[in-house]
Amino acid sequence: MSQYPRTFSHIGLSVPNVDAAVEFYSKVMGFYVIMPPTDVTEDDSDIGVMCTDVFGPEWRKLRIAHMATGDRVGIELFEFDGNYPPENNMDFRRNGTFHFCIQDPDVEGLVEKIVAAGGKQRMPIRYYYPGEKPYRMVYVEDPFGIVFELYSHSYELTYSSGAYSSQGQDPSQTDE
Repeated sequence: MSQYPRTFSHIGLSVPNVDAAVEFYSKVMGFYVIMPPTDVTEDDSDIGVMCTDVFGPEWRKLRIAHMATGDRVGIELFEFDGNYPPENNMDFRRNGTFHFCIQDPDVEGLVEKIVAAGGKQRMPIRYYYPGEKPYRMVYVEDPFGIVFELYSHSYELTYSSGAYSSQGQDPSQTDE
């Protein structure tokens, strides 16, 4: 079997209010609504059985919406019955997912929109190659406490240029 890179299909986010999350992610982030908020209950329906397989018995009910980014990556928004926020929404030492990243060439403008909609800017906007290239990044939170990152340029463009070396040069390509 050939080895090839797989594509990223979607990410699921647990939110306290799916209607408010759809509003934020569509109006602020520009994501498309593929399926509006829908109620799902623990029962013998196909989706009910699938959810029981995933969440185990006694999950009772949830609301779900499906959205998509401009490059067709899906965003599933879940509102679970009895949901609660984590004690630490940036527990980076805990194994598992601790952020995702959205790309927008106008990082500054998007940060302003996020903050105006009730989100937070977690750090100053930083340059990967100050004075050399316009590649920028920042961590933010949506109004529901979900942490994510913003990039001005693509992942592969940013990191193929040696983002962590002292002067943006790939350390393996030095004359030493």
